Amino acid sequence: AGADIVMLDNFKPESVARAIAELEKRGLRDKILVEVSGGITPDNIEKYLELGVDIISLGWITHSAPAIDLSLEIVEVIR
Repeated sequence: AGADIVMLDNFKPESVARAIAELEKRGLRDKILVEVSGGITPDNIEKYLELGVDIISLGWITHSAPAIDLSLEIVEVIR
């Protein structure tokens, strides 16, 4: 059947470029979405944008978010 999307996780920009070039060489680039993730930050996102990837996932947005101490006290149950 084949893939509709390929996830390149923790790929450096040079490796992403090689993967995209291989898809183009095989005539598949217009048929497969390319998503990159892993190690992408505001400092290096432009490098990935310049490669023409279709989707960029950014885990840094949430993985270091501080936790909050939260509780819920139920004082009355209404039925």
